[in-house]
Amino acid sequence: MQKFTVLKATSAALPLPNIDTDTIIPARYLKTIKRTGLGKAAFYPMRYDDKGQEKRDFVLNREPFRQAKILVAGDNFGCGSSREHAPWAISDFGISCLIATSFADIFFNNCAKNGILCITLPKADVDALMKDAQQGAILTVDLAAQTITRPGGAAIRFEVDAHRKHNLLHGLDDVGITLQAEKSISAYEARSKTERPWV
Repeated sequence: MQKFTVLKATSAALPLPNIDTDTIIPARYLKTIKRTGLGKAAFYPMRYDDKGQEKRDFVLNREPFRQAKILVAGDNFGCGSSREHAPWAISDFGISCLIATSFADIFFNNCAKNGILCITLPKADVDALMKDAQQGAILTVDLAAQTITRPGGAAIRFEVDAHRKHNLLHGLDDVGITLQAEKSISAYEARSKTERPWV
């Protein structure tokens, strides 16, 4: 998993509440177990019309928002079914930081396990960042310092779970965490073969 340290990038605003995982990635795209290639289907019902053509009025179909890596979203982002394909699609699209007043719990945890930083902030802070994002502002997200720096230099501090912060800073998903103990695991397996050959 790619490390998340400091992200200085274009932001985009998606102020609608309750954007669910079926909007983020429709069910018909859940047939794959690959984490790549899903970006083209991210937010499909919002990005494309019935003929598969891009909707010109959707924010992520316009410049400079096509290049956005930070998305400021409405309340309860990522609600609905617990599909891990949702963060896969968002990540493959290029977004690596989400900011909102609230997230669905399973989606929130799935994002962290896939290298996406979800930041929960009070409404006043989200509203301020939403205004910045509507202009395509460059925001700087510093995970180590736990700050978001706005275009004028003002910084907004955010809270993040220490374990989640450590894993994101070091690019550790569940497999990566397990592999940190690879030597101990290998030693146990070798010892187990000698001590319990019948297993």
